[in-house]
Amino acid sequence: MKQSEVKELSVEELKEKLAGHKKQYDDLKMAHAVTPLENPLQLRKARKTVARLATELTKRENQ
Repeated sequence: MKQSEVKELSVEELKEKLAGHKKQYDDLKMAHAVTPLENPLQLRKARKTVARLATELTKRENQ
């Protein structure tokens, strides 16, 4: 998810997406711990997406 897409979301949508992406990231971590992922770069991408969403949410709450 790109930053331009994140900026267009409402606060409620950000919270929903953040929860979904956090769960996806946790699932990927567990799957990788059991059996190495075919593409381990998925972990990095998921982690950065979670950070991007959390940063935008915090930025909006502080305004």
